[in-house]
Parts: sequence; C-alpha cells; structure tokens
Amino acid sequence: APPECPFCGEAAGRELEEHVRARHGHLLGAPGTENGEQLYECPMCSLTCTDIKILEEHVDLHLEEHNFSEGGNIRDLELAQQLQTEEDERQRSEEEKREREEFKKLQRQYGLDNSGGFKQQFLKNMEREVDRGRMQPFEYHKRKADMMESLASGIDDGKTKTSGVIEALCTYYQNENKDVRRVWLSAGVDHFHSSLGDRGWGCGYRNFQMLLSSLLQNSFYNDCLRDTTLIPSIPKIQSMIEDAWREGFDPHGASHFNNRLHGSKAWIGACEIYSLLTSLRIKCQIIDFHKPTGPMGTHPRLFEWILNYYSTDNEGGAKVVCTSKPPIYLQHQGHSRTVVGIEEKRNKSLCLLLFDPGCSSQQMQKLLKQNSDGTGLKLLRKFVGSLKEKQYQIVAVDGVLSLEEKAARCRASQILTSERIP
Repeated sequence: APPECPFCGEAAGRELEEHVRARHGHLLGAPGTENGEQLYECPMCSLTCTDIKILEEHVDLHLEEHNFSEGGNIRDLELAQQLQTEEDERQRSEEEKREREEFKKLQRQYGLDNSGGFKQQFLKNMEREVDRGRMQPFEYHKRKADMMESLASGIDDGKTKTSGVIEALCTYYQNENKDVRRVWLSAGVDHFHSSLGDRGWGCGYRNFQMLLSSLLQNSFYNDCLRDTTLIPSIPKIQSMIEDAWREGFDPHGASHFNNRLHGSKAWIGACEIYSLLTSLRIKCQIIDFHKPTGPMGTHPRLFEWILNYYSTDNEGGAKVVCTSKPPIYLQHQGHSRTVVGIEEKRNKSLCLLLFDPGCSSQQMQKLLKQNSDGTGLKLLRKFVGSLKEKQYQIVAVDGVLSLEEKAARCRASQILTSERIP
C-alpha cells in the first residue's frame, strides 16, 4: 500500500515529503514552552527541539527513512521474485537433463540408440578379439565371410546350435530311478545361444529360433511354415516381425520401436513373439502371471499351468512322456528362456527344464553325454523357489489358424493380446 501522511492519514505515495511540506508545513513549527524557551515537537516521534531548523532536519530524516523503507521492500520483493524464477528455471533445466539422460539410457538398454545391429556388433567384437590376440586374422576374415553369407541368405549359420539334447534327456530319464516320478518333454528342440553379434540383447530372437526348430520338425505346422523351412538369422527375424507389424499386428508395440527393428539391437519380448507367430498362422496365446501366487515371491501357478499344458492329452502310466507339444517361450524383466519340459518329483514338487540362450554350446553338449547321477541337469532345472521375478509372461503354441482366424486375431491384437491370470 502507498505510504500514508502521518498528519492526515491520506495516501501520499512516493510524494509523501512534498505532501507534508505543502499541506502540513505549518505544523512542523508548532511551538511549546519550557522554562521560558520555545519548543518544537516532532509530529512523527514526539521529540522536542528548541530550534525549528533542527526539527525540520529531523523530520527530513524520518521522511527519507520512510521512503527508503518503502523502496527497500519493493527491491526485496523484486529480488525474491527474481531468485525464485531463477531457481524454478534451474530445477526445470535439471529435470529436463535427467529426462534426456534417462531416455538415452533406456535407448541404449533396449538397443534403440542407432548404434548399429547384429552385423556392426559382430564385426566390432571380432576386431576386439583380434586386438586381444584371441582370434587370428585369417579366422576373422573367414567368420566375416560366413556372417555376410548368412545375412545375405537370411538363414542362421548354425554355429551356436546344439541338437539332440531332448533325445539325450529321454534316455537319461528312462534310466533315472531316484526322485523323478514323471517327466514331460517337448518335441525335439535345438538349443541356440547368443553370439558375438547379439550378446547382451538377442535372447528373445534365440528363444524364437528354439521354438521354431521344434515346429519345423512337426509336420502339423508344415503348411504354416512352407516359406520358412530353415532357421532364420536374427536380422531376418527382425524383418519378419516388421512384416507382422505392417499386416496390422500390435500397432502399440510397433510404435515403441518406431516400427523398425532391422539394423538395431532392440530387445524383443512376448508381444513381438506372439505377433510373429500369429502372422505365420500359428495359433498361440500369451499368459500373463502378473504377480506372485506363492510364499516368498514365488509363482506356483506358473508351474501348475505348464504342467497342465504338457500333461493334457498325455496322461498315462509312462514315466517319461515325449510329447508332441512345442516348447514354451518364457519372459521376465530383462531376459527370456525356453521351457522344454517339466519334472514331477516323488514328493509331488515340480521342476521346470529350461533352455537358456546364455548357455554356450560347450555347456549344452555336455548334456549329450549325461552322467548317470544327473549332475549336468543343474544347467536346466529350475524349482519353484528359483523363479522369483515379480512378473512372468509365457507364449504357448496350441495349433494352426485359418486365414479368417488370423485376421480376427490381428484385429484383436490391436486391443488386447494378453490374458491375465488373477
């Protein structure tokens, strides 16, 4: 509020001094007497003076102090507002910087940072191996030529593949007499592990190769896979997923990747596997185990679902059941694996058998010469207490789609592709 006149209370603003002198100057010299002396009283603080000049100087000081106080308050307010504005801008700038850094981190984590794909990583890692003396130059050039041929044909070179593990497991369980009551196994599945070109991000593609290796051995899926008779390379799988997106599958998921996978190190998950399989007219479903269903963060209902998947249509008295069921794609945050079977122990506990893309060919080939004590199976076995991620998703194949069913699933995938398990 503007300053008020101390004499009349009128708002005088910044012209207070002029107002007092013009309107109330006669009061400044209001005389009094003491011991015969004439006294002059300050109207602002009741100080008495014997000299009118001194009183005028005294009142001037009051007025200057008042004006300084008013101006100081305004300057303080302006300064406070300026400091607050600067602080808001600083916080906004820091928040924007954090968001940019977090976004770049996510892009790097999920292979969307335009740093190249399978080919670039393969060449870079081989060059590093040569520099460290772990690879000879002639081997570098040979493997580069093989890789380029694989990329040109779209067919996986098979250098990370291990075949025959399921058959070896069948033989082992036939002779196992300790604690396994029954075991169900998928139809023949080849194991594929990550290579120099996809290490750190290729697990989803490798698990698809495992699943496809089983489907290609099953004549029931011949019609669906007549254009896919050999295991595709990872860049080819990326192109196949892009083709599924162009057909209209999972537009929301496609937008996450800006509708482009080929030439990137982008991670894929259950939704991309579902879209690709359905585009090939392979009937499948995503099951979402979105929270633990047992103590200590475990998922017993996941194990029960997988047991039901394998045991349906395969009931009987045999201890070892080599089913015609394809393997199951199993996804959790940051990694995926392939379920190739399930054990039921004599105490009724369940144990999954998993192929992990992180296991090398050397490790997997040891299973082809399985010891009678089954110690090598530690590589595959996962009990209920071993799977304690917050959420799991599985993709399970269960037949063939007609063209009409495929079209219906394409429309449905644009809305919802996941059945939730409560």
